[in-house]
Amino acid sequence: MSAGMVIIGGGQAAGWAAKTLRDSGYQGTISVISDEPWDFYERPPLSKRALLEADAPLSRLFSEEQQAALDLTWYRPLRAERIQRQQKSVLLSNGQSVPYDRLLIATGSRPRLPGREWQNHPRVHTLRSWHDALSLKSALAECRQLAVVGGGWIGLEIAASARSLGIAVTLYERQPRLCQRSVDAAVSQALLTLHQQQGVSIHCDCGEMRLAHQHGLPQISCDQVPLRSFDRVVVGVGVELNLELAQQAGLEVGNGIVIDDRGQTSDPAIYAVGDVARHPRFGFSLQSWAFAQNQAIATARALLDPAAPGYDEIPWLWSDQYGINMQILGLPQGQGKTVVRQQSDSTLWFRLGEDNCLQQLVSFNDARSIKLAKRWIGTQRPLDAQQLADPAFSLMTLR
Repeated sequence: MSAGMVIIGGGQAAGWAAKTLRDSGYQGTISVISDEPWDFYERPPLSKRALLEADAPLSRLFSEEQQAALDLTWYRPLRAERIQRQQKSVLLSNGQSVPYDRLLIATGSRPRLPGREWQNHPRVHTLRSWHDALSLKSALAECRQLAVVGGGWIGLEIAASARSLGIAVTLYERQPRLCQRSVDAAVSQALLTLHQQQGVSIHCDCGEMRLAHQHGLPQISCDQVPLRSFDRVVVGVGVELNLELAQQAGLEVGNGIVIDDRGQTSDPAIYAVGDVARHPRFGFSLQSWAFAQNQAIATARALLDPAAPGYDEIPWLWSDQYGINMQILGLPQGQGKTVVRQQSDSTLWFRLGEDNCLQQLVSFNDARSIKLAKRWIGTQRPLDAQQLADPAFSLMTLR
């Protein structure tokens, strides 16, 4: 009897892999091992809707009817302790062993903390799971002074949500500018200005940050900023990939689990999807909603059809802050220049390489131009900087 497919993980990538298998006609057993008790859900709403709405529901990927139709065998809440490649089975935290024909690793990531002392303080929060969101939401209800440690996308989204609740927010960023790894300096400055206009106090270039205590309240200091107390602290300084299972199993690992464009690891029977998988073209882990979903879909199709196209999409992520929809397509690479297009209700930042081809487009409230930019990047079309900067010039003529 076939052991079927086993998926380790209960997040977005795991969910889309399971659904795609069923939608593609797979009728065998699909077993899902998850350390959370809930059905598949999305994480982006955790820093927005889940914190702001009084009775915000779990951001389920699928309706109850769709979930039931997947006909999954769940092992939850349980941890996968070991992948036993010789036996083609997964050992669980309750001692049970789950056999597989093929295995999908979708273990994702966990929040990184500046040091061990941050982990044990009851008023220091991270945001990764539905449980984290419920805990933070309850904490914000009685919070007047909030510290956000980390000026990446998750930190900025939490800061924006807290400000909309009327909470005073102070943000600390270790690097010289916000979102430094994902956008260039002009966009970082726009983000800084936006949050300052909304009343967020921002300290960049903080270097190492230190946590102290006073009467149960957390205190934060760094070389640039003196010690200060807060009601609550949220840490968003990046993630640690959950690579332990892959490493223990002897899979090739480097900046994530090494995969090809079909999601296959160094073991032909094992695949990896989502945050924990290394992007097959760019060589690092890409934490984004689009990668988690679309790379999992491509991998599931490839599992059933060797002729199915592999994953080769341009990196794309989005964020909503203060009513502004921000979209980021592509990655800034090497030398280049930034061209800004300012219109009455939107702003675009074009990052052009030395060959005048588009490397990255950042859009504030202009989703249509993102669709155009996918074509430009895909075809490596040279662009004219003067045309891009001129709001009277129609970008649609460049289709």
